[in-house]
This record gives sequence, structure tokens and C-alpha cells, in this order.
Amino acid sequence: MIPEPTGSPRSEAFAKIDPKFQMTVRDHVHRTLRAAILAGRFATGEKVNERSLAEQFGVSTTPIKEALRQLETEGLVEALPRRGVIIRFDMGWAEEMILARAALESMIAHLAAKRIGKPAGAELTAIADLMAKATFSADADSLISLNEQFHEHIHRSSRCGYLAKLIERQQFYDASIRRVIHMDPAERQKALEEHTAIAKAIVTGDADLAERQMRNHVVRSGETYLNIVFGNKKDIGRG
Repeated sequence: MIPEPTGSPRSEAFAKIDPKFQMTVRDHVHRTLRAAILAGRFATGEKVNERSLAEQFGVSTTPIKEALRQLETEGLVEALPRRGVIIRFDMGWAEEMILARAALESMIAHLAAKRIGKPAGAELTAIADLMAKATFSADADSLISLNEQFHEHIHRSSRCGYLAKLIERQQFYDASIRRVIHMDPAERQKALEEHTAIAKAIVTGDADLAERQMRNHVVRSGETYLNIVFGNKKDIGRG
């Protein structure tokens, strides 16, 4: 069984869908369930109760089934004969996702350092400065938003459409996990130092350094994620 992550109790019910929500019901259910699985709210091997989920979301079982089929193509769940849908996501899968993201993000950072212009470089530096202010004020919500802006800006600056598309499948942190991570003062400071160094390397055009620092940042933050969700104490890729 997976230890229940701090700040993300498995007993917490899913919120009903706002009728004004612009995404399709299926997409909303898919994204919400995906985030819940990656946050450790389901145990590996646990059977998914489609009827219970439908009641929690306030929908029929149809969008639940559609979302689960999509999650199965991602390898997070599996439909078994006479057993129904079970959770397949585990620590090994999470480690592979982190390493895949580290490889993609580091290459994107490498290319961003080669392709970024002065205006975009100034904007990246400005985002890093805002991250520093949010870090010192312990503003977790701002840090979550700024972290997304930071990486998205690097993606745009790299002009890597294909790599950016690939990395969408490797987004495994949801807001609840990020909030837990950012509540730790030491983690906030370490992340700030890493983001500042990455921004400097990209803006100054040091592609190799940007690539190395980005990979180290993604792997280290991934290890923090694994510790929160799985109680992992080992370094990624070292057994």
C-alpha cells in the first residue's frame, strides 16, 4: 500500500463539476483523476469504483469510463477481466516519469539558451525575481503559479514544439503536492537557488550549463515528490 501523502487524504471526496467549466466533462474527470493518482490518493492495485466516482463528480458513469480508458493508454490504470479497473501507477513508474521529464526539460533548457532573445531573457529574469520575493514571503500559491510560468517561458523560448508536446505527458505534480513541497522553507530556498541558476545560464547563453542544471533540478525535486507520495529514501537511478 502507498503511504497517504501529507495534505492529500485519500478520504477526500472529489468536487462536483461546475456547469460553467469550459473543458468537456470527460477531460475534467480525466485531469482530476490523473492528478489524484499521481498524488498517491489511490494505492497500487486498488480497484477503481466507477459508481462511487460518478456520484462524487455528480456525473454519469460514461465520462468516468471514458477518462479511465484514457488513463489506461497512459499506463496509470489497467482494465482486467472480471476484476474491473485497477491502479497500476507505482514508485517505479513515477521514477521513469521523472527521468523522462528530466531528459526533456534539460534538452529544452539547452536549446532555450541558444535561441532566447534579449526581451525573453529579461522576462525570464523577471520571473525568477518574482520567485525570490514569493520564496521569502512563503507564498506557496504564488510559487506554484510562478513555477509553471518559469518552465512554460523556457519552453516557448526554446521554440521546441515537438519536445514541449512530449513533456505534457510527464507533468506529474498537482497543486496539492506542490503546496506540500513549498511549505518546507529549506525546499523553497533550494528551489529558488536552482531556478535562479537555470535562468542565469539560459540568459547568458551557456547551453551546456543550463542543460545540466535543469536536469539536476528536475531529478532532485522528483526525489522530494517520491518521498512525499511513497516515502522513498533512495536517490533516483541509484537503486
